Amino acid sequence: MARRSTLFSLSLTDLRTGLCALVSAALAYVPLVYIPLVSASQDFQLSDQCPPSFLRTDNNRCELRNLYQLYDSLGDRGVGGLKTALPTHRDGFSPQQIDLGRLLFFDPLLSADHSVACASCHNPRKGFSDGRARSVGIDGQRGSRSAPSLWNSAFLNAFFWDARAHSLEEQALSPLFSAVEMGNNPQQLLASLESVEAYPELFKQAFPARVHLDIEMVATALTAFQTSLISLNSRYDQYAHGDAKALNTQELEGLNIFRSFVARCSQCHMPPLFTNQQIAVIGTPEPEGMPRDIGAGATFNSAKLRGGFKVPSLRNIAETAPYMHSGRFATLREVAAFYTGGRGHAVPEGEELLLHWHISEPNLTDSELDRLVDFMRTLSDNSMQPVIPQSVPSGLPTLYKQNLSQK
Repeated sequence: MARRSTLFSLSLTDLRTGLCALVSAALAYVPLVYIPLVSASQDFQLSDQCPPSFLRTDNNRCELRNLYQLYDSLGDRGVGGLKTALPTHRDGFSPQQIDLGRLLFFDPLLSADHSVACASCHNPRKGFSDGRARSVGIDGQRGSRSAPSLWNSAFLNAFFWDARAHSLEEQALSPLFSAVEMGNNPQQLLASLESVEAYPELFKQAFPARVHLDIEMVATALTAFQTSLISLNSRYDQYAHGDAKALNTQELEGLNIFRSFVARCSQCHMPPLFTNQQIAVIGTPEPEGMPRDIGAGATFNSAKLRGGFKVPSLRNIAETAPYMHSGRFATLREVAAFYTGGRGHAVPEGEELLLHWHISEPNLTDSELDRLVDFMRTLSDNSMQPVIPQSVPSGLPTLYKQNLSQK
């Protein structure tokens, strides 16, 4: 019989009973502890256990379980009030594939000069972003946009600020082969992996039916890891699932403003994922000296989408400053103030942008803006954050010591 996840022991034929049993745990604020997937030994062995919130099935697959699966969804998109289902999601990877993806994610071996890892721009301690206005790749090259958070990527249907990727696999490979990010190429990447004694064996553990290591396997492993990054146990979630005391008076005021037709925040940042996954042109000003980034206008070759960007999820948003596609705003308060500044107030004269319909002039007070920030801070949850490996098969340094010193 297959071993079950260390977090849950639910029966696949009794989902509702199992999920209901989790309500009391969520409302009691029981911390979810991520069990390290790799032993301290340098003899790397991939884990056969699924991450928290996943159930290991009899065919060695990790399937996501969460309380939102008890609720209905409008049009299968997770649009609605507190008790609305999430959008459809990716899961079904093996524990070994998830664990291999975790090691690859933190290993600088994947970059051309072995100086940059995926985690360099997507640091778990910084909301899976990097705290920079614009990310930095190999040779200190600065990109043109900020690093989006990877939390809850399993629910998304498009990736990057300009929505140019439509699968996690495509998203995973793009920075590997970007000249200004990790600067690698497929041949060199495979050669680097094969030169490390442990990696060929680890790939065999994760992909037992495959004979030769290839780029598709790398993309699958990185995708498997990203689908395991689940953040659904914030104080907002506890409130949504029935704990009336999870939010204080000011935070509840912020929630009401957020969902009001005056502020219209929830028109695009729809619960429970807090994004509608659409493109929006909002007229965000570019940093001084930078030209207009046309964003999704280039992806879709559309003048109507000039200056448009994917609506980000607000989950863990308090941890991912600075904000907007180019890190234009340093704080959440600045972001909230931008939206009440009036329709098109930051668009330079002569710039033709077709602003999204919800951009209006809500004229929110300073107190209302503060309450919005209070509410957005309740969307943070790191209870299922993955363990940063102390070491990786290449032997190259990881973020472990850096983040340890920042605690």
